[in-house]
Amino acid sequence: MKPRDYLEILHVAERLKDTPRHCTTTNRRTESVAEHSWRISLMAFLLKHEFPDVDINRVVDMCLIHDLGECFTGDIPTFIKTDKDRNVEDSLLSQWVKTLPEEISKEMSELYREMDALETKEAKIYKSLDKLEALIQHNESPIDTWSDNEYALNKTYAFDTVAFSDWLTELRNEILKDTLDKIEAEA
Repeated sequence: MKPRDYLEILHVAERLKDTPRHCTTTNRRTESVAEHSWRISLMAFLLKHEFPDVDINRVVDMCLIHDLGECFTGDIPTFIKTDKDRNVEDSLLSQWVKTLPEEISKEMSELYREMDALETKEAKIYKSLDKLEALIQHNESPIDTWSDNEYALNKTYAFDTVAFSDWLTELRNEILKDTLDKIEAEA
């Protein structure tokens, strides 16, 4: 890859630093998509000993690239994102990925196909972490920043996604305990 191509990829990815998410941080600052992607990547890295049969580097790769489509569309919270929104994001991302140097384009395209299929353990872990991180962030943010529907979502969201793994199910249950404690403390 030529250094100029490398820089152009980074310039596009930099947009995620300024792309706000629906969540806020503990200190009430609106979280960026880049911060979310960084933390789920860290979450994956920390799981390498919990899932020794999994290619954790591949999971980290998925976590790093999973929201690059939001460089072009912004972040739309999952509970209001439509199929049309997903199709537009996927189309713009695909067009961009095709312009990348061949080896990077091929690798990213393969990762996106695997992530969309959700058949491998790596893809299932990535998807679980993506959803769980949002729940963790909500538990860390002030409860008055939650929208009305998030009280129910924080109690029910992602249990189906983590069901393939006892460890991730246990983590989801711990997150639920934190949610219930937070709601009770704020009531």
